[in-house]
Amino acid sequence: MNGVEPGSLVLRMPGGNVLVGSLETAVNAARSNSLWTLTFGLACCAIEMMAAGASTYDWARFGFEIPSASPRRSDMMIVAGTVVRKMVPVIRTLYEQMPDPKYVVAMGGCAIAGGPYTYDSYTIVRGVSEIVPVDIYIPGCPPRPEALLHGLMTLQERIRGQTVRK
Repeated sequence: MNGVEPGSLVLRMPGGNVLVGSLETAVNAARSNSLWTLTFGLACCAIEMMAAGASTYDWARFGFEIPSASPRRSDMMIVAGTVVRKMVPVIRTLYEQMPDPKYVVAMGGCAIAGGPYTYDSYTIVRGVSEIVPVDIYIPGCPPRPEALLHGLMTLQERIRGQTVRK
C-alpha cells in the first residue's frame, strides 16, 4: 500500500520517512499521553493508588502526569475507596469543575458498588456511578497497582479511538 503500514502514521519513502495522519489522530495521541489526574482517595484503595504513582510502578512513564491539586487542570478523576453520602456534593462539584473531555475511574469494590459496607449502612453510596459517569471500573479489594495501570492504559486506548468532532 505505497509504503504505509496499517495503523501507522509513518509513510516509508526512499531517503527517509514522512509522518502522515489526521489531526484527530494527533490530538488523541497527545491527549491520551498527557493525562493529568485528580486523585480522590477515600480509603484503603488510596494506598494502592499512591503505590502506582510511586517509584516502583511510576505511572508517569505511561503518560499520567503528577496528580493535580486543582480540578481545573485535571483530565481524569480516580475515585478510590468507600464513598459516603456526605462526599456526594464534593465529588459532583469537582467533576463539574473539570474541563471537557473528562474521565472518571472507579477503583475498588467500594467505589464500584459500595463494597461490603452497603448491607447495614444508609450512609454508603452504592457506587460512584450514581454521582458521576464512570469510564473505567477497576475491581478488587483493594486492586493492585498493576490493575490500576492496566485500567489507565485501557482508558488511553479508548481516548485514542475517540472522535474530536461533535
